[in-house]
Amino acid sequence: MTLRIRTIARLTGIREATLRAWERRYGFPRPHRSEGNNYRVYSRDEVEAIRRVARLIQQDGLSVSEAIAQVRATPMQELPQPERLNERFWSAVMVLDGEEVSRVLDEAQAAMDVESYCDRFLMPLLREMGVRLDIAREHMASAFIRHRLRQVLDAMESEPDGPRGLLACPAKDHHEGGLLALGVHLKRKGWRVTLLGADTPADALRGACNQMKPDVVALSFVRRREPGEFLEVLGDALRACAPFPVVVGGPGAREHLKTLFTLGAQYAESADELVAIWNQVRNAQNRP
Repeated sequence: MTLRIRTIARLTGIREATLRAWERRYGFPRPHRSEGNNYRVYSRDEVEAIRRVARLIQQDGLSVSEAIAQVRATPMQELPQPERLNERFWSAVMVLDGEEVSRVLDEAQAAMDVESYCDRFLMPLLREMGVRLDIAREHMASAFIRHRLRQVLDAMESEPDGPRGLLACPAKDHHEGGLLALGVHLKRKGWRVTLLGADTPADALRGACNQMKPDVVALSFVRRREPGEFLEVLGDALRACAPFPVVVGGPGAREHLKTLFTLGAQYAESADELVAIWNQVRNAQNRP
């Protein structure tokens, strides 16, 4: 599959004029010319090389010539396996090659333990999508990552007597990747996990709490909200979950910590922090 220069510019953040200048000055990249109209067309390997150069310039501060020289000196097949898999993933997503995306994820899962696979491979990919990809590619890639996280979660055994966590994204929040990763961590710690998933209205939370009697309700706010909307959504969720403790996380809650604590919720950045909060609540309930 090949891509035109306009698409490459959009996906890499490198302007068309800049790509043409690199080609004249450094002989990089080396696109083919389409038959008939003589347009520049780029292969998957060339797309990935451009993306690597852009990253070295933007993140590592290299000059254009230094970045191009480094990419030429270290072909993708010579990179360490995690980095190579990461590069292959983005390359496959850019050309919308779902079969290659699946192969990359299969290889990563076979090569890594559960924690490394989720925390050091899948979740960083999920976090970078919003700034790397257009909407179509982000939808495809995030669907693959969420599916893999769900597979890992469902394959893990729960402790029959472990504490129970009820996990959900509040109403109008559709980003459940972080919630799935939290479920994986809690299961590894011996918790029983029930995942309600994305866009869970307050009435659904109330029904689940009444039936399950969870030890903790974890709510993941990813979508950015104005203060008034956050106050309303979190307030509805807290009333629905009462009297069970609610722990809130996610970037959409981080900017509203004062409101969050005023309403009586707790905030956690990780599964370890959530478990620590639960222990504090349990110890306080057990004091005479």
